[in-house]
Order: sequence, then structure tokens, then C-alpha cells
Amino acid sequence: MTVLQHGGDAFRLAFETYTDTVYRVAVHNTRSVSDAEDVTQETFLRLLQCRKAFRDTEHLKAWLIRVTINLCKNHLRDTRREIPAEDVPAPLHAETDSVLDAVRALPENERNAVYLHYYEGYTAAEIASILSSRTNTVLSWLRRGRETLRETLGGLDNESL
Repeated sequence: MTVLQHGGDAFRLAFETYTDTVYRVAVHNTRSVSDAEDVTQETFLRLLQCRKAFRDTEHLKAWLIRVTINLCKNHLRDTRREIPAEDVPAPLHAETDSVLDAVRALPENERNAVYLHYYEGYTAAEIASILSSRTNTVLSWLRRGRETLRETLGGLDNESL
């Protein structure tokens, strides 16, 4: 088992490897380019200040995602404002606008579960660990999210999500 110790090399590895992931999670949760940039910067600032050792790169990635989601929640709670339409980013993937918009419209827990599963490739157990929840709860969020997306998007199958 590899342990990543805090330091310049570990930070550089994290920044080079996970900046895009952190930014995508931030955009997905804030729906604003400028807010996502602020959250991304704050996430890596927190990593610089963090003194914990990470078991491996997956542990580090999960920690970054958890911190990003928490910072997004804090930011949205603190600002409680409408996002100007021109500040909503273009889709970060090749999916159509309607699919990503529908995912963004899901309730928070379902939105994050669907995003982490389908966009970042995490299993339900891994998502449960990241979101400090139970695996069965995450499976319920995924099921409800898929049902809502099917209704919203007109009967898409799981392969289309």
C-alpha cells in the first residue's frame, strides 16, 4: 500500500492529475464558471493546508471530491443567489445539453450520486464512502435519479445516461 505524504511532490501530483475532476465536480454543483473556479482554488488550498497522509491516489481523489462538494454546499448556502444565464458553463462532456441539464436539476444527493457514478466512474460503495453515506442509500439515490431522468428526458435507457 502506497502512502502519499503531504509535500510538494504529492501536491503537484494531485494538482496535475485531479484539477479537471475537481473543476467538473465544482461546475456540476455550483452551475457557475466563476464559482467553480473559486471552489477549485479553495479545494487545492485546503490540500496544501492538509497534514493527513493518503493511502493511495484513489483516497486522495475521493478526499478532493468530498472537499469540493462540501465547499460547493457552503458557497451556495452563503450566496443564495440566482446564477446569470450567461455564467452557466457549456457541457464538459460530449453529452447533449439536455442530459447534463437534467442531471443538474436533480436533488443534491441524487445529482451527486448520478454524476459520480456515470461521469467519474465510481461504484455505489465508493460513492457511499465519498459522501459519508451507506451503499444502499446511494443505490436508492441512483435509482431515483435514473427514474427522474427517464421521465424528464422521455424514456432514455441506462446506456444513454
